[in-house]
Amino acid sequence: MSYKTSRFYLVMSLLFTVTSIYAQDPIGTEVINVVKPYTPTVSDAFKIKETPNMQDSQNEEKKEVQYSIFSVPVASTFTPAKGKATTVERKRPEKIFTNYATLGFGSYTSVLGEFYSRFEVNRDDQVELFFKHNSSQGGIDEVLLDDYFYNTALDVNYKSNGRFMNYTFGAGILHQTYNWYGLSPEFRAENQVQIVEDAGVNHSFYGLALNGNFKMQDSPFSGGDVLLRYFGDSYSSSEINFIAKPEFLFDLGGQDVGVNVDVNYLNGSFDKSFFDPQNDIKYSYLNAGLHPFIKFQNDDFSVNLGAQVVFGLDTENSESDVFIYPKVTTSYKLVDEYLTLYAGADGGLDQNSYYDFSQINPFVSPTLFVAPTDRQYEGFAGVKGKFTNAVSYNLRGSYTSEINKPLFLSNPLISVSQNPEGYEFGNSFGVIYDDVNTLEVFGELQAEVTTNVTVGVNASFFNYSLDFQPDAYNLPELKATVFANAAFTEKIYGGLSLFYVGERKDLISFDPLLPVQPIEKTLDGYVDLNLHAGYHINPQLTVFLKGSNLLSDTYEKWLNTPVQGIQVLGGATYKFDW
Repeated sequence: MSYKTSRFYLVMSLLFTVTSIYAQDPIGTEVINVVKPYTPTVSDAFKIKETPNMQDSQNEEKKEVQYSIFSVPVASTFTPAKGKATTVERKRPEKIFTNYATLGFGSYTSVLGEFYSRFEVNRDDQVELFFKHNSSQGGIDEVLLDDYFYNTALDVNYKSNGRFMNYTFGAGILHQTYNWYGLSPEFRAENQVQIVEDAGVNHSFYGLALNGNFKMQDSPFSGGDVLLRYFGDSYSSSEINFIAKPEFLFDLGGQDVGVNVDVNYLNGSFDKSFFDPQNDIKYSYLNAGLHPFIKFQNDDFSVNLGAQVVFGLDTENSESDVFIYPKVTTSYKLVDEYLTLYAGADGGLDQNSYYDFSQINPFVSPTLFVAPTDRQYEGFAGVKGKFTNAVSYNLRGSYTSEINKPLFLSNPLISVSQNPEGYEFGNSFGVIYDDVNTLEVFGELQAEVTTNVTVGVNASFFNYSLDFQPDAYNLPELKATVFANAAFTEKIYGGLSLFYVGERKDLISFDPLLPVQPIEKTLDGYVDLNLHAGYHINPQLTVFLKGSNLLSDTYEKWLNTPVQGIQVLGGATYKFDW
């Protein structure tokens, strides 16, 4: 801008300022009439050019800058080392042997023997053989009668794995020998013990079973199980049990719909009744059940809705009845694998048998009354999951209502008998039935301390309510287990288990012809500590050592029937192929 132009603008500005000062009048009140309302408009915006035209009096051209890099060589002694790929140590896959044999010996002149073998018939078929023997010559302190036992079983199975069907046919035999050595304290005089020995307290069980299992692919008949078993004893008792459980499964709109069928036929007899030796005992039952169900499930939620209808027939007494039971289960993953809620209701007509009773309590007498149990309903609910990836838990509560629940009860001491049997001296057990409601709370905690160490604990609390009997005989109110298993090295392993069973009650009764009132007896709770350890000498040979009841408590699992004290057994297992 020129110098003359600047002077002109300055003079004009001063003139306007002076004029404005002397032209102002005092401010008064005036009325303004708006002739046309104000209607603003937006003018078009013009985009500013990226390189605007510059109008300047001084417009200098940019000078070109020239530069160069001055390089100075630097001496270096660094020499990179050549890389080498790291090798991953590969473990040789462990060879799996299809056969093994175990033999062990221990205190109380005990013997343990096992043998398993598998023969390949062809690519899809195979034959399995399994033999097991466990025996002891006894020698429990303060026991006046023989207390040895033998337990031997042999099973043979034929398996076939086809493209559309898998099936297994098997046969097994069983032989067990026990003694009614739990003599009542009232019968411990020397001359009385001789009477018992003359009567004979030895008894044996015999069993023969045929079984089958089927699994079908792409067929409404998905499979099932079938069992035919004969069971008897050395007192001419006999029992035949036939069980068939076919299963049918259909796909209905992506949901599983099925029907389970359950047929159970039981027929048996005993030569004598305990209180009426002149008469025998016969029983025969046919139970046929139908269980339709439908399953709904997704990633987090599953429901199984169903019910069971059972037709029960007592053929010996010509009585029949129809039972309906709930079959409902549901679960929901509230927090993935860490918190799962589950609940359900179940029930069923449970067929008891002489075989079942003898495997729970081998000191039962061959004079039992056998009948089914009507498990009207069993409602349960719980929560399970993980605290961490290594610690899992399960907490469950249930309430069960049962009609004709069997309870083991000590048999009376029969003092008036011309030809006494070995089970008539208060040293055997019978079965009584009662309507029982059971409340159970179960808790379990299991932790994987390391990949080779696992520990756990579980406990069950029971509360019983009975209609006729004053107590739930031989049923504990508390059961608990602590266990641990560890693989210390590739060759050394071991484990621990600790069992606790709370107090139970039984009844000491006498000959009904004598005016003596029954005496209630409380069996103390007991703790049973067991340890085992083993050493793999090589992939085929392992030596082991087991200790049982290491607290040396000859507790009474059943009334007047103490168990063996400290038991130690050692042996070896050899794996091989034919």
